[in-house]
Amino acid sequence: MPGTRQLELFPGGGNRDEGRVEPVEPLPEYLALAARIPKGLRLGTSSWSFPGWTGIVYRYPADESALARVGLEAYARHPLLRAAGIDRTFYAPLPAADFERYARAVPEGFRFLVKAAQDCTFPALPSGGARGTAGRNPRFLEPSFAREEVVGPALEGLGAKLGTLLFQFPPLGRSVTGEPSAFADRLGRFLSVLPRGPLYSVEIRNRELLGRAYAAALASTGAAHAFTIHPAMPSLAEQAALLGVESQPALVVRWMLGHGRGYEEARDLYAPFDHLVAPDPASRRSIASLARAALRGGKEVLVVVNNKAEGSSPLSVVELARELAATGG
Repeated sequence: MPGTRQLELFPGGGNRDEGRVEPVEPLPEYLALAARIPKGLRLGTSSWSFPGWTGIVYRYPADESALARVGLEAYARHPLLRAAGIDRTFYAPLPAADFERYARAVPEGFRFLVKAAQDCTFPALPSGGARGTAGRNPRFLEPSFAREEVVGPALEGLGAKLGTLLFQFPPLGRSVTGEPSAFADRLGRFLSVLPRGPLYSVEIRNRELLGRAYAAALASTGAAHAFTIHPAMPSLAEQAALLGVESQPALVVRWMLGHGRGYEEARDLYAPFDHLVAPDPASRRSIASLARAALRGGKEVLVVVNNKAEGSSPLSVVELARELAATGG
């Protein structure tokens, strides 16, 4: 899964003296693009610990462990990378102190997309999950765990640098998708009792759940739909037609996979993620179109790209920036 090496970002309390990662010298074009991108638009990647990004994000070669430990500060000095995903929180909650270290590594204006623990969104956890057990998950959409273990530490540690807290649901079975209104009602009750302040976003992997009840649950709680490019979901245009960009409190986009490929297939084809193996200009145009609509409405925009989208997420960010600059942001 993406981001697992983030588990080693701050071993032993996060001693920054153990090593240093240098950022690559920014190209003049990237500096010019960054100056043209509106402040309310933030582009980033799902993680930052990829050795294949040498010469793209990092100046010198470094292994995955070193990048996970001390690479974030260098990552955040790239002029076009103004956001990042934190995936390690999907596997187990983090204490506020760990989030504080993330926040100190990045400049003001940087934003994080934090994935909520899978305990919140998986009706049953696979063997080896967050608690190493399988079967029915009593923490599924259970608000007290989410408040105390997920939301509280992230908000305390990141403060204004918390861009969104994302609740990612897996593909759900017929017992859920057969009753979309029941799922939406439960989701709405869950979101309604979470602490106010953070932007909550919801990512689903069942198109059957994209309907009026789901949209109403989000709207009533001020949560955002996470627009997702993923083979299990309709196109961004279809998602926008069903849910609307103008009705969102902010625009959250995750570009996860492209060309209909699964995660493992894309990983094997695209590693070591040092160039665009499978360019997807149509998806870039779709993201740019949504971003422009949101920006015209005065909304914040957060776009996070995975390596498995085109082959190298920081290079995908560059192409997105070019697309946005060419069309006036």
